[in-house]
Order: sequence, then C-alpha cells, then structure tokens
Amino acid sequence: MAFAAVEAHDLTKVYRGGRGVTGLNLSVGRGEVFGFLGPNGAGKTTTIRMMLDLIRPTSGSIRVFGRRPGDPATRRMIGYLPGDLRLYGHLTGREHAVYFSHLRSMAGTGEAIRLADDLLLDLDQPVRRLSRGNRQKLGIVLAMMHCPQLLVLDEPTTGLDPLVQRTFHHLVTHAAESGATVFISSHVLPEVQEVAGRVALIRDGRLALVDSVDALRQRAFLRVEVTFSEPPATGAFASVAGVRELERHGATVLLAVEGDIDPLIKRLAEHHVLAIDSHEADLEDIFLRLYADGADAA
Repeated sequence: MAFAAVEAHDLTKVYRGGRGVTGLNLSVGRGEVFGFLGPNGAGKTTTIRMMLDLIRPTSGSIRVFGRRPGDPATRRMIGYLPGDLRLYGHLTGREHAVYFSHLRSMAGTGEAIRLADDLLLDLDQPVRRLSRGNRQKLGIVLAMMHCPQLLVLDEPTTGLDPLVQRTFHHLVTHAAESGATVFISSHVLPEVQEVAGRVALIRDGRLALVDSVDALRQRAFLRVEVTFSEPPATGAFASVAGVRELERHGATVLLAVEGDIDPLIKRLAEHHVLAIDSHEADLEDIFLRLYADGADAA
C-alpha cells in the first residue's frame, strides 16, 4: 500500500496562550511540491514541528509515509531547513556537512559539494564569517545533501538575493522530478507560486483553503489601474457589474475586475482617462482577498 508523503487527521495543538493549530486535515502526495502559506503566527511552523516530532499534538494524528514522525527510519527520509536556522559559528560549511553525514550514517557528504557549487557557496569559511544569505545557502545544502524523500523547508529564501532564489527554485524542481516530496512553508506567495503545484492557506491555526495553483489562477481577477485628469466621484464604479474599487491615490484608481471588462470600459468612456494599465492578479492578490473575506465574516 502506497501511503501519502504527509497525512494529517484532525491535527490539533493547543498552547497555554491559546494559539496553535486546530482540526487540520491535510494530505500531501508523493513527488509533489506543496506550498503551505500564511502570515507569521498562523500555525505553519507549529504544523511542521509536529510533522518532525519536535512537538507532539494535543489531539489528532500526523503520519509521514504512513509512519509515526518520531520513527528513526522516518527521520532518515526527511531533510529539514528551519525558519530559525542555527549553526555552529566556529565550524566551516564543509565541517558541518561532514558532521551531518555522520549523524545520518552516510558514507560521504552526498550532494553537498554539488549543491554548494550551484549556490556559489564557499564551504571553507567558518559560519561566523558568513553573511545571512550564505548561512541560508548552507542550511539548504545541509537539508538536501542526502537526497531526502521528504524535503521540509520553512521560509527557505530568507536572505537570498533574486539570482540565488532562482537557483533554489531549480533545485526544488529537480528534487521533485527525482521523486522527492517538497513541503514549502512561507508567507512570500510569489516564491511558492513559482514552484508549487498545490497550495494550502492557513489562517489563525485553521485551513482556509487547499487547491491547485492552476485552479487558483482561474479564480484570479484583473487589476486595472486608471489615471484620470481629475479624481472620479466616490463610488463612481460601484454599479458596474464585476468591478470593485481596491484603492485610490489622487486621480489614480485601482480596480478589480471579475468577468467581462466591457462594462468597465464603457463606464470609463464617460471620463477623461490619461492612462490605463492592467494585469492578471497573482496568488498574493487572491489570498489577500480571501483573508479580507474571512475578516469580514468573523
């Protein structure tokens, strides 16, 4: 029987302060890149720590490849990059790789050298001399060097410059193509959109949505920014079907359009328009709207 890479049933963690995770049901298939999204404090790291058996659930269950997370055989299948990465300042990157290989009972350092070369990381510098971005690169190397079957990445691109982020995306894609499952937790939506096939949104410790990136894109609205010769009246577009005013700055108005744009064009023809620009919403726009809808419903 083939088990899912990660399976959570009614997973709940209650802290004394009241925040945590409540009734989380989630299944992550083998070989997929899965994005776990939400703002800081939403419950992302708590979920990951239960996945890794660093903390125990208050109730419910979570399994990794059908096994308990604390099983030693399970732990050998996982690579983990924590959001609060801490390393030994006096050791070099190469010494860290050797140390981790011993912990994992590896014959050598696996893919550490290749990964470091891809990320342009000098493994012979002590960690205390590394910049924040280079320490993050080392964390990625240590998480991926043993070619884990499940790669758990918590805020993986923190401190990385855009070029290195692109290299990281290629590494994630290659790992998934090689059969690994990649679980990326982040509050930076564009980076997840770049590599993930499915995403989940967690809000206040509860899952608000699980869907494919393609399906979410189909729900995307059009953002239209219009600059007028003078500001239109408040609510000038409220009666136009499928149109919402998002914000305005002086004579520039940002509108969201769902469905046919023709009614808006006809309304705009009643005004003196200086400039107009439009683009399809991305995941960030969609999730911001979901959060706003949730807040309105609360």
